[in-house]
Amino acid sequence: MTYELPHDAAALLHEGLEAARGVVALTGAGVSAASGIPTFRGPQGYWTDLTAGRTPQELATLEAFRRDPEVIWAWYLERLASCRGAQPNAAHHALVELERLLGARFRLITQNVDGLHGRAGSERVYEVHGNLERCRCVEDCGVGLLPLPERYARAGADGGPPRGSPGPLGAEDRAALTCPGCGAWLRPHVLWFDEVYDEERFRFTSSLTAASQAGLLLVVGTSGATTLPQLVVREALRVGAVVLDCNPDDNPFGEIAERAARGLALRAPADEVLPAIVAAVRG
Repeated sequence: MTYELPHDAAALLHEGLEAARGVVALTGAGVSAASGIPTFRGPQGYWTDLTAGRTPQELATLEAFRRDPEVIWAWYLERLASCRGAQPNAAHHALVELERLLGARFRLITQNVDGLHGRAGSERVYEVHGNLERCRCVEDCGVGLLPLPERYARAGADGGPPRGSPGPLGAEDRAALTCPGCGAWLRPHVLWFDEVYDEERFRFTSSLTAASQAGLLLVVGTSGATTLPQLVVREALRVGAVVLDCNPDDNPFGEIAERAARGLALRAPADEVLPAIVAAVRG
Protein backbone atom coordinates (compact mmCIF):
# COMPACT_ATOMS: atom_id res chain seq x y z
CA MET A 1 0.00 0.00 0.00
CA THR A 2 1.34 3.43 -0.98
CA TYR A 3 1.71 5.86 1.89
CA GLU A 4 -0.28 9.07 1.49
CA LEU A 5 1.11 12.20 3.05
CA PRO A 6 -1.55 13.75 5.31
CA HIS A 7 -2.86 17.11 4.15
CA ASP A 8 -1.50 18.96 7.19
CA ALA A 9 1.92 17.39 6.67
CA ALA A 10 1.93 18.38 2.99
CA ALA A 11 1.00 21.94 3.95
CA LEU A 12 3.81 22.13 6.50
CA LEU A 13 6.24 20.60 4.03
CA HIS A 14 5.54 23.27 1.43
CA GLU A 15 5.63 25.97 4.08
CA GLY A 16 9.14 24.84 5.00
CA LEU A 17 10.21 24.70 1.36
CA GLU A 18 8.83 28.16 0.59
CA ALA A 19 10.95 29.68 3.36
CA ALA A 20 13.80 29.83 0.80
CA ARG A 21 16.14 28.41 3.41
CA GLY A 22 17.95 25.10 3.64
CA VAL A 23 16.43 21.63 3.93
CA VAL A 24 18.09 19.20 6.32
CA ALA A 25 17.42 15.48 6.68
CA LEU A 26 18.63 13.93 9.93
CA THR A 27 18.72 10.14 9.65
CA GLY A 28 19.28 7.23 12.02
CA ALA A 29 19.24 3.45 11.98
CA GLY A 30 15.54 3.29 11.10
CA VAL A 31 16.39 4.39 7.56
CA SER A 32 18.40 1.20 7.00
CA ALA A 33 15.92 -1.15 8.69
CA ALA A 34 14.19 -1.94 5.37
CA SER A 35 17.61 -2.96 4.00
CA GLY A 36 17.82 -5.67 6.64
CA ILE A 37 20.30 -3.89 8.91
CA PRO A 38 19.17 -4.12 12.55
CA THR A 39 18.68 -1.04 14.64
CA PHE A 40 20.65 -0.81 17.88
CA ARG A 41 18.29 -0.98 20.79
CA GLY A 42 15.59 -3.47 19.75
CA PRO A 43 15.39 -7.17 20.74
CA GLN A 44 17.39 -8.15 17.63
CA GLY A 45 19.50 -5.00 17.65
CA TYR A 46 23.27 -4.83 17.35
CA TRP A 47 23.73 -4.02 21.02
CA THR A 48 21.80 -7.14 22.01
CA ASP A 49 24.26 -9.33 20.13
CA LEU A 50 27.33 -7.38 21.18
CA THR A 51 26.87 -6.83 24.86
CA ALA A 52 25.98 -10.29 26.22
CA GLY A 53 24.62 -8.81 29.42
CA ARG A 54 26.87 -5.75 29.53
CA THR A 55 25.85 -2.23 28.61
CA PRO A 56 26.93 -0.78 25.24
CA GLN A 57 28.87 1.85 27.16
CA GLU A 58 31.11 -0.91 28.51
CA LEU A 59 32.12 -2.15 25.07
CA ALA A 60 31.64 0.55 22.41
CA THR A 61 34.33 2.71 23.93
CA LEU A 62 37.94 3.65 23.32
CA GLU A 63 38.72 2.20 26.73
CA ALA A 64 37.28 -1.18 25.71
CA PHE A 65 39.23 -1.10 22.45
CA ARG A 66 42.50 -0.43 24.24
CA ARG A 67 41.71 -3.28 26.62
CA ASP A 68 40.81 -5.85 23.95
CA PRO A 69 41.18 -4.54 20.38
CA GLU A 70 40.82 -7.96 18.76
CA VAL A 71 37.38 -8.59 20.26
CA ILE A 72 36.12 -5.14 19.24
CA TRP A 73 37.56 -5.43 15.73
CA ALA A 74 36.05 -8.89 15.25
CA TRP A 75 32.60 -7.53 16.03
CA TYR A 76 32.98 -4.49 13.78
CA LEU A 77 34.22 -6.62 10.89
CA GLU A 78 31.26 -8.92 11.27
CA ARG A 79 28.97 -5.90 11.27
CA LEU A 80 30.73 -4.58 8.16
CA ALA A 81 29.88 -7.81 6.36
CA SER A 82 26.23 -7.36 7.30
CA CYS A 83 26.21 -3.79 5.97
CA ARG A 84 27.94 -4.65 2.72
CA GLY A 85 25.50 -7.48 2.12
CA ALA A 86 22.61 -4.99 2.33
CA GLN A 87 21.33 -2.75 -0.45
CA PRO A 88 19.97 0.82 -0.28
CA ASN A 89 16.20 0.88 0.04
CA ALA A 90 13.47 3.28 -1.08
CA ALA A 91 14.27 5.69 1.77
CA HIS A 92 17.90 6.05 0.67
CA HIS A 93 16.88 6.55 -2.95
CA ALA A 94 14.25 9.12 -1.97
CA LEU A 95 16.90 11.19 -0.19
CA VAL A 96 19.08 11.06 -3.32
CA GLU A 97 16.13 12.37 -5.32
CA LEU A 98 15.48 15.08 -2.73
CA GLU A 99 19.09 16.21 -3.05
CA ARG A 100 18.74 16.26 -6.82
CA LEU A 101 15.60 18.40 -6.61
CA LEU A 102 16.94 20.86 -4.03
CA GLY A 103 20.61 21.05 -4.96
CA ALA A 104 22.79 23.17 -2.70
CA ARG A 105 19.86 23.88 -0.36
CA PHE A 106 19.98 20.26 0.85
CA ARG A 107 22.11 18.64 3.56
CA LEU A 108 21.93 15.11 4.89
CA ILE A 109 23.16 14.53 8.45
CA THR A 110 23.36 10.83 9.24
CA GLN A 111 24.18 8.89 12.38
CA ASN A 112 24.51 5.72 10.30
CA VAL A 113 27.94 4.23 9.70
CA ASP A 114 26.78 1.63 7.15
CA GLY A 115 27.63 3.71 4.06
CA LEU A 116 24.26 3.06 2.38
CA HIS A 117 23.54 6.75 1.81
CA GLY A 118 26.74 7.08 -0.19
CA ARG A 119 26.14 3.85 -2.09
CA ALA A 120 22.68 5.09 -3.03
CA GLY A 121 24.22 8.26 -4.48
CA SER A 122 23.88 10.93 -1.77
CA GLU A 123 26.73 13.45 -1.94
CA ARG A 124 25.95 16.26 0.50
CA VAL A 125 26.32 14.01 3.55
CA TYR A 126 27.74 14.63 7.01
CA GLU A 127 28.53 11.25 8.61
CA VAL A 128 28.48 12.41 12.21
CA HIS A 129 29.19 8.98 13.71
CA GLY A 130 31.80 7.87 11.17
CA ASN A 131 31.88 5.14 8.53
CA LEU A 132 32.72 1.44 8.83
CA GLU A 133 34.61 1.55 5.54
CA ARG A 134 37.33 3.68 7.14
CA CYS A 135 39.83 3.37 9.95
CA ARG A 136 42.48 5.48 11.61
CA CYS A 137 45.37 5.20 14.05
CA VAL A 138 44.27 4.70 17.63
CA GLU A 139 47.18 6.88 18.74
CA ASP A 140 46.38 9.69 16.26
CA CYS A 141 49.90 9.62 14.85
CA GLY A 142 48.92 11.75 11.86
CA VAL A 143 48.16 9.22 9.10
CA GLY A 144 44.57 10.52 8.89
CA LEU A 145 41.57 8.53 7.70
CA LEU A 146 42.40 5.36 5.80
CA PRO A 147 40.29 2.91 3.82
CA LEU A 148 39.99 -0.50 5.40
CA PRO A 149 42.90 -2.74 4.42
CA GLU A 150 42.62 -4.60 1.12
CA ARG A 151 42.22 -7.81 3.09
CA TYR A 152 38.64 -6.75 3.87
CA ALA A 153 37.84 -5.15 0.52
CA ARG A 154 35.16 -7.72 -0.35
CA ALA A 155 33.98 -8.44 3.18
CA GLY A 156 30.31 -9.21 2.89
CA ALA A 157 30.12 -8.22 -0.79
CA ASP A 158 29.42 -11.84 -1.73
CA GLY A 159 27.23 -12.47 1.30
CA GLY A 160 30.01 -14.10 3.29
CA PRO A 161 31.83 -12.88 6.42
CA PRO A 162 35.12 -11.01 6.21
CA ARG A 163 38.26 -13.00 6.70
CA GLY A 164 39.26 -13.10 10.34
CA SER A 165 35.71 -12.50 11.62
CA PRO A 166 33.79 -13.46 13.64
CA GLY A 167 35.96 -14.90 16.36
CA PRO A 168 39.58 -14.22 17.31
CA LEU A 169 41.69 -12.40 14.76
CA GLY A 170 44.59 -14.23 13.19
CA ALA A 171 48.15 -13.03 12.66
CA GLU A 172 47.32 -11.74 9.17
CA ASP A 173 44.45 -9.69 10.57
CA ARG A 174 46.65 -8.19 13.25
CA ALA A 175 49.25 -7.25 10.64
CA ALA A 176 46.62 -5.72 8.35
CA LEU A 177 45.18 -3.65 11.20
CA THR A 178 48.53 -2.14 12.18
CA CYS A 179 49.02 1.58 11.56
CA PRO A 180 51.46 2.15 8.65
CA GLY A 181 52.71 5.31 10.32
CA CYS A 182 53.63 4.24 13.84
CA GLY A 183 52.84 0.54 14.27
CA ALA A 184 49.98 1.01 16.73
CA TRP A 185 46.57 -0.55 16.20
CA LEU A 186 44.27 0.90 13.59
CA ARG A 187 40.75 1.44 14.93
CA PRO A 188 37.33 1.69 13.29
CA HIS A 189 36.38 5.22 12.26
CA VAL A 190 33.31 5.41 14.51
CA LEU A 191 32.36 7.67 17.38
CA TRP A 192 32.39 5.74 20.66
CA PHE A 193 30.55 6.50 23.88
CA ASP A 194 33.59 7.92 25.66
CA GLU A 195 34.52 10.23 22.77
CA VAL A 196 33.24 13.63 21.67
CA TYR A 197 32.12 15.12 18.36
CA ASP A 198 34.51 17.37 16.48
CA GLU A 199 34.42 19.19 13.16
CA GLU A 200 37.37 17.54 11.45
CA ARG A 201 36.15 13.96 11.77
CA PHE A 202 32.44 14.23 12.50
CA ARG A 203 31.31 17.59 11.04
CA PHE A 204 29.96 18.91 14.34
CA THR A 205 30.04 22.63 13.47
CA SER A 206 28.89 22.05 9.90
CA SER A 207 25.86 20.11 11.12
CA LEU A 208 24.81 22.85 13.51
CA THR A 209 25.35 25.50 10.84
CA ALA A 210 23.11 23.57 8.44
CA ALA A 211 20.42 23.36 11.13
CA SER A 212 20.68 27.10 11.81
CA GLN A 213 19.99 27.78 8.12
CA ALA A 214 17.11 25.32 7.76
CA GLY A 215 13.54 26.14 6.84
CA LEU A 216 12.65 22.44 6.94
CA LEU A 217 14.07 19.60 9.05
CA LEU A 218 13.16 15.98 8.33
CA VAL A 219 13.98 13.71 11.27
CA VAL A 220 13.95 10.14 9.95
CA GLY A 221 14.38 6.84 11.76
CA THR A 222 16.14 8.07 14.88
CA SER A 223 15.15 8.03 18.53
CA GLY A 224 17.32 10.98 19.50
CA ALA A 225 19.56 9.15 21.96
CA THR A 226 22.79 10.97 21.08
CA THR A 227 23.90 14.54 21.61
CA LEU A 228 24.45 16.04 18.17
CA PRO A 229 21.04 15.03 16.76
CA GLN A 230 19.41 16.63 19.79
CA LEU A 231 21.37 19.82 19.16
CA VAL A 232 20.44 19.80 15.46
CA VAL A 233 16.73 19.58 16.27
CA ARG A 234 17.03 22.25 18.96
CA GLU A 235 18.83 24.61 16.56
CA ALA A 236 16.28 24.06 13.80
CA LEU A 237 13.46 24.84 16.22
CA ARG A 238 15.29 27.95 17.42
CA VAL A 239 15.30 29.42 13.91
CA GLY A 240 11.65 28.50 13.32
CA ALA A 241 12.10 25.62 10.90
CA VAL A 242 9.28 23.21 10.11
CA VAL A 243 10.08 19.87 11.79
CA LEU A 244 8.62 16.60 10.48
CA ASP A 245 9.48 13.47 12.48
CA CYS A 246 9.24 10.34 10.31
CA ASN A 247 9.31 7.24 12.47
CA PRO A 248 6.96 4.27 12.93
CA ASP A 249 7.33 4.47 16.72
CA ASP A 250 6.73 7.18 19.30
CA ASN A 251 9.97 8.86 20.30
CA PRO A 252 11.23 12.09 21.90
CA PHE A 253 11.71 13.84 18.55
CA GLY A 254 8.10 13.07 17.61
CA GLU A 255 6.92 14.58 20.86
CA ILE A 256 9.03 17.68 20.22
CA ALA A 257 7.66 18.00 16.69
CA GLU A 258 4.08 17.71 17.90
CA ARG A 259 4.65 20.43 20.52
CA ALA A 260 6.36 22.77 18.07
CA ALA A 261 4.50 25.62 16.47
CA ARG A 262 5.25 24.12 13.05
CA GLY A 263 5.85 20.42 13.46
CA LEU A 264 4.26 17.02 13.01
CA ALA A 265 4.99 13.34 13.68
CA LEU A 266 4.41 10.95 10.77
CA ARG A 267 4.07 7.41 12.07
CA ALA A 268 5.24 5.17 9.22
CA PRO A 269 8.54 3.55 8.15
CA ALA A 270 11.13 5.67 6.38
CA ASP A 271 10.88 3.71 3.11
CA GLU A 272 7.18 4.66 2.94
CA VAL A 273 7.25 8.25 4.20
CA LEU A 274 10.25 9.60 2.30
CA PRO A 275 9.03 8.64 -1.21
CA ALA A 276 5.74 10.37 -0.39
CA ILE A 277 7.60 13.49 0.75
CA VAL A 278 9.67 13.50 -2.44
CA ALA A 279 6.53 13.14 -4.54
CA ALA A 280 5.03 16.14 -2.74
CA VAL A 281 8.18 18.20 -3.27
CA ARG A 282 8.25 17.27 -6.94
CA GLY A 283 4.57 18.15 -7.28
